[in-house]
Amino acid sequence: MRNRFASSALALCLCLSPLPLVAQDGGKAQEKAAPAKVEPMVSITKHSGTFGGQRVAYTATASDTFLKDDKGNPRARIFSVSYVKDAPEANRPVTFLFNGGPGSGSLWLHMGAFGPKRVAIPNDGRDDGAPPYRLIDNPESLLDVTDIVFIDPVGTGFSTALGDTDPKEFWGVTKDAKSVAQFIRQWLSDNGRWNAPKFLGGESYGTTRTAAVANELEGSYNDVSLNGLLLISTILDFGAQAEVPGNEMPYVLMVPSMAVTALYHGKTTPSASGPGPAALAAEAKAFATNEYLPALMKGSALVGEERAAIRAKLARYTGLSEQYLESADLRVTPGRFYKELLRDRGLVVGRLDARYTGKDYDNAGETPDNDPSFYGIDGSYTAALNAYVRQELKFSPERQYVTIGGVRDWDWDLPGNGGESRYYKNVAPYIGRALRENSGLRVLVAQGWYDFATPFFGAEFSLTRTGIPADRIEYTSYDAGHMMYVNETDLTKLSRDIRGFIRRR
Repeated sequence: MRNRFASSALALCLCLSPLPLVAQDGGKAQEKAAPAKVEPMVSITKHSGTFGGQRVAYTATASDTFLKDDKGNPRARIFSVSYVKDAPEANRPVTFLFNGGPGSGSLWLHMGAFGPKRVAIPNDGRDDGAPPYRLIDNPESLLDVTDIVFIDPVGTGFSTALGDTDPKEFWGVTKDAKSVAQFIRQWLSDNGRWNAPKFLGGESYGTTRTAAVANELEGSYNDVSLNGLLLISTILDFGAQAEVPGNEMPYVLMVPSMAVTALYHGKTTPSASGPGPAALAAEAKAFATNEYLPALMKGSALVGEERAAIRAKLARYTGLSEQYLESADLRVTPGRFYKELLRDRGLVVGRLDARYTGKDYDNAGETPDNDPSFYGIDGSYTAALNAYVRQELKFSPERQYVTIGGVRDWDWDLPGNGGESRYYKNVAPYIGRALRENSGLRVLVAQGWYDFATPFFGAEFSLTRTGIPADRIEYTSYDAGHMMYVNETDLTKLSRDIRGFIRRR
């Protein structure tokens, strides 16, 4: 990539209270030790910084919040970091943020985009290398316009199930959303913020979670009404993007992403209407919608001159040869595209950010060995989060922070959809319902041009279906990939866009 990504502290530690073993019947039997009693850990520290050009004094609270059952028994602990402005103005907003996966902690948005500190990584496409990594002040944090709560759902970060509770009780679209909604309600009660303007957002699967949590918060009589949803690198309609035989939509939705990637790497030419990715993306979307999709719908009946015309245009937008496209039956999966686009240079392109390139073990494979846009940054974020939270925020449990991959067997069922979610997974209707029933709710959709994990055309497709009001959805684009904030220029733009969105409440 050429232009790339204290005054007081209170800590309540784990408290063990085992009962002594008591001999009975001449030592023939002994009582078992009572279960260890676990208390939530909390650390409160005072700080100040300059954000959005304003000096802000704030309190950071790194803490466990226990989620309890109807009998008051703790079932899980949610780790969060809250940044709350000291002596705030009336009606100050609060924003709840998380990342995705599912199974990812919130460290990416926390240490990369909106926390008061961030990790400094190269802007020129190089990997993050080895430690030490620099932690720097982050003037792009949103603390000038909103308090922020970073949430790690169960199985991520420091958040775990407790006692005999099976963590799988929290691992699913709806299960996870219910637990995060429970945390938010409890946080609002504990902090006296029920009447504050509220924003909810996430990145990647975090956008799926945003839709599902909004449904849990606003979908009953005991509503928590929201002012805004922040969708960063959006994935809502999993059915449309499912790479399964017979589903033509993934090929259609990927064409614009392939086009701007081919343009970036010099494998195709700009649009006649403009030199940048926006113009070519618009042209590629028109081709994908008006020509490519109808052609694919013809299946094996697509022959002769019509097939040749589609093949030639597809070669122009993807940067791949007509011979290769014919061999692939005009249907190129993203995995094949990453490997084929720069095969002549001995390089593969990234999935999260297609501007990144890497070298595989050999050049003859079908798909890449790994994603060069992920292994180029993962070490720095993990080190930064642990160093910052454990040292500066004084929250240092014996638990290890789970960066990503801590959940298994995710339950994708979506109750209330007539049972049809067994076949088609789509949470966009949750957003449509929330918009229809809350006239004060707005949505911001932030997408990177070079993101194949959550392609920008897929986000637009999912949010332009029937039943989703279009007049309160805003779209912003970035000359970036999945994590647009890894580049300082795009971080500044993202921060400015979200700051403006919150101010327009």
